[in-house]
Amino acid sequence: MSLYDFTGAKVLIIGDLMLDRYHFGTVSRISPEAPVPVLNVRKTTQTLGGAGNVANNIAHLEAQAVVIGSCGKDPDADILKNMLNEINVGYELTLTDAPTTTKLRVIGEKQQIVRLDFEEIVPMEGAFAQVSLSNVEKHLKDCGAVVISDYGKGFCTFDMCEEVIRLASKANIPVIVDPKGSDWTKYAGATTVTPNVKELAEAAGRHVPNEDEAVVLAARDIIDRIRLEYLVVTRSERGITVVSRKDYMHFPTEAREVFDVSGAGDTVVASLALCLAKGNSLKEAVTTANRAAGIVVAKIGTAPVLLSELNGVSGLTSKILSQDILVRRVNSDKALNKKIVFTNGCFDILHRGHVTYLKKAKELGDILVMGLNSDASVKRLKGDSRPVNSEGDRAEVLSALECIDYITIFDEDTPLDLIKTVEPDILVKGGDYNPEEVVGREFAKKTVIIDFVHGYSTTSTINAMKGDN
Repeated sequence: MSLYDFTGAKVLIIGDLMLDRYHFGTVSRISPEAPVPVLNVRKTTQTLGGAGNVANNIAHLEAQAVVIGSCGKDPDADILKNMLNEINVGYELTLTDAPTTTKLRVIGEKQQIVRLDFEEIVPMEGAFAQVSLSNVEKHLKDCGAVVISDYGKGFCTFDMCEEVIRLASKANIPVIVDPKGSDWTKYAGATTVTPNVKELAEAAGRHVPNEDEAVVLAARDIIDRIRLEYLVVTRSERGITVVSRKDYMHFPTEAREVFDVSGAGDTVVASLALCLAKGNSLKEAVTTANRAAGIVVAKIGTAPVLLSELNGVSGLTSKILSQDILVRRVNSDKALNKKIVFTNGCFDILHRGHVTYLKKAKELGDILVMGLNSDASVKRLKGDSRPVNSEGDRAEVLSALECIDYITIFDEDTPLDLIKTVEPDILVKGGDYNPEEVVGREFAKKTVIIDFVHGYSTTSTINAMKGDN
């Protein structure tokens, strides 16, 4: 299997946008005020939820997304917009008088203790709905798939869904629906709906056991009733089943360990939509969605799946990236609160001093980014006899080091522009520099100098090979 590549794919997402906030901590006692655990909060994070999590998954799979939704006139709306900007997702958000939907989850160790919802459900109607539909028409022509992400918060009304599906069908663009509630008539004419077994049973109006025959029969009843091409049913530990009028396909789960299923449906929808936007077959699309779901349920919270993780399922991943892809990966890591460390150099002949230096650099954070001088850059800096090894060979050798996460090649004499683009948390330089002398220090939160290992250098290695003293 070749590497996944969603370059050029763009998905339009219509639905309920929300903010997911998490308090993580430890529990060591019961409150004297009531029989409830006391959580000592160690960390607070926030992520995009609902339709925003679909967009977040698409962005982290290195494709494009535009979100059409609504938000309140409050600080949480500003947080949502900033988070969408950080991952380069476009948006058209209608401002309403209702608060921005926010979910607060309290987690002790790896166990969710309680969830608090801040919301007011108001149907998107009248002039507000017309503005949103105008935005749909504006962006539809540039997208290869449409997602309706319905969380029952008011944006996905019957009229909204009906018109979005009509516009997409007219343009021959597939529509993938993440459903809510028992009445799916508003999704009539969509390409597919992606329920779990519980949601399937609610729509069917009867108990549906998680067994092949029962799932297929219930799915076909709904397909006939609301004119779908097929249903994609997520079945927890039993994987995913795709049902059409004539046949069905079953995909066993690829999850190794399950910590948190929140957001897994969004991951399935996002990866399915991207594959259909790229023109992949249904089988290819669902295989990809199943792999993505297997990755995301092993994470805590609504964390997205990274393209590197999806490719890593088959052991096919590369640390050597173009600068455009590097920026997307780094932004994804920053969104997950990972600390970015940056260093650079020629690394012509790798030796003990290099390896020791790079290990120390990685210890300073979570992700180590290597800016590698191109052959032309090395030649200008070191002379016509250098480099000994080509940029491709140097990058490949460095990629074998576990401590390095990403490598990108730059052609300038200094990595100033690259550092400005990456904006690392920590900039690392080797030798006897003062931090104030390091190029690009103004674009990093902190600059750290790591001493070279005495007696090791590329020049001395080359001289030893030549027999020079």
